[in-house]
Amino acid sequence: MKRIYTKYKAHYRDNLNLAIPVMISQIGHMLVQLSDSVIVGHWAGTIPLAAVALANAVFIIILVTGLGISYAITPLIAQQNSQENYSECGRLLSNSLLINIITAVLLFLFVYLGSMYILDHLHQSPAVVEQAKLFLPLLSISIIPLMIFNTFKQFAEGLGFTKQAMKISIWGNVINICLGITFVKGLFGITSLGIRGVGYSTLIDRCIMAVVMSVYVLRSKRFKKYLTDFSTNSIDRARSWKLLKMGAPVAMQYTFEVSAFAGAAFIIGSISPVQEAAHQIALTLASCTYMLSMGVSAAAAIKSGNNFGVSNFDELRKSAISSYHIVLVMMCITALMFTFFNNWLPYMFTTDEHVIVFAAQLLILAAFFQLFDGTQVVGLGILRGMGDVKIPTAITFVAYWVIGIPVGYYFGIKQNLGAVGVWYGLVLGLMVASVFLFMRFNGLSKRNQLI
Repeated sequence: MKRIYTKYKAHYRDNLNLAIPVMISQIGHMLVQLSDSVIVGHWAGTIPLAAVALANAVFIIILVTGLGISYAITPLIAQQNSQENYSECGRLLSNSLLINIITAVLLFLFVYLGSMYILDHLHQSPAVVEQAKLFLPLLSISIIPLMIFNTFKQFAEGLGFTKQAMKISIWGNVINICLGITFVKGLFGITSLGIRGVGYSTLIDRCIMAVVMSVYVLRSKRFKKYLTDFSTNSIDRARSWKLLKMGAPVAMQYTFEVSAFAGAAFIIGSISPVQEAAHQIALTLASCTYMLSMGVSAAAAIKSGNNFGVSNFDELRKSAISSYHIVLVMMCITALMFTFFNNWLPYMFTTDEHVIVFAAQLLILAAFFQLFDGTQVVGLGILRGMGDVKIPTAITFVAYWVIGIPVGYYFGIKQNLGAVGVWYGLVLGLMVASVFLFMRFNGLSKRNQLI
């Protein structure tokens, strides 16, 4: 262990310096969902909590599609920066901003115009669907400011500046929580808005974050040399296509995974609202710890992009392996937390004893898949930094939709194991993705070392 630590010590430090602010910023995305669930669970009830689960299950697929598109700029910026091609960074930002805004508007229209139809055909409890219809339209429009925020965030992170987005996310979540409680409970003379209150608070929070992040990047002196060619004149088909070739497969990777969890929510929702609410609690907690892995993955993508840009494959491999070590340690810690506190953590969301019993069972399974979830997302980040996105996309599809969901349906519905059976499939899907993504990285990195 001492020999391994000595070998990778410098990489642990470098990766953590990049990763920790990104972790906090990424957790900010999930804290919006977490705070919405906590506020609704305590002050609106079990049916609205299940409605939040249903709405988020629909919206999260759209959200990660947009975020995946926006992630394309980070490894490309890292590669150009390592080659000291600073003006190209501004050109990439111009094209990325346009693509992300167009993507956000299209995704909003898709959700807003199709949400009522989708919700009516998911075979969910009518009471839950009625509440979800109040929440989903407000949630869907918030993707537009969120995509603008993420454009500038990913640009800054590609250059190694990760702390400002972290600070903005922290303050954004404080605003979201304060407004959510105010709107849901009806404080300070405001009429109680129920579940719609967390929709309005999320929208306002994301608008503020978009404005602050864009102003920071465009006015900060540290970005001046990178923005010399940031203008509409820099928008062209070649760069936009380059971003889309990177971003579209990344979007599909995250969409396959998240849609599998959404599919699990629909399966569980057809069983009972109580188990659906329990699934929402366990998944929300697991998603927050997953954001720690996302931070390590983002740092791995940046460092891989830097090393790949200058063809330093030995350092690329060492940095990547150190990222695997970091995420394994982190996920072991969170797995232990879920195991030892599984009976207490659900009380953060609800006092309904029936929901708590089911959620406690699911948290034991969540403890297991933490390890696989963390390693698979780090594998995706490393490969993205190397420009390898097509094969990983195929791996994620097979893992989640050919293996995970069918197995979950079999155990959950056919074998009458309920939500626990559905989660067996999710754990298996994550394990398959984790193993095959590591094999892909291992093979590519060793082959490049020999060139």
